[in-house]
Amino acid sequence: MAKLTKEEVKHIAHLARLAITEEEAEKFSEQLGKITEYVETLNELDTTNVEPTSHVLPIVNVMREDAAKKGLELEKVLLNVKEHENGLIKVPPILEE
Repeated sequence: MAKLTKEEVKHIAHLARLAITEEEAEKFSEQLGKITEYVETLNELDTTNVEPTSHVLPIVNVMREDAAKKGLELEKVLLNVKEHENGLIKVPPILEE
């Protein structure tokens, strides 16, 4: 892969909604060029017998079963709210009229 040009860096910064100066674009172009050169050295490795993987560690799902359980009693819930009416929690309005 060729070195990223300053214009490509500015384009990437624009897509990421980052404001960068001309000097930063030049600096990042050089830095990203060095990074891509280094990553390209990985192509020199023989990975013929390496199994494809998405993670270096064996990952196991440790979450519990998603089962419905009875929640708190309404009276206990209402003890922790600032304002309520007819069993419903009142919250400040978020929409303007």
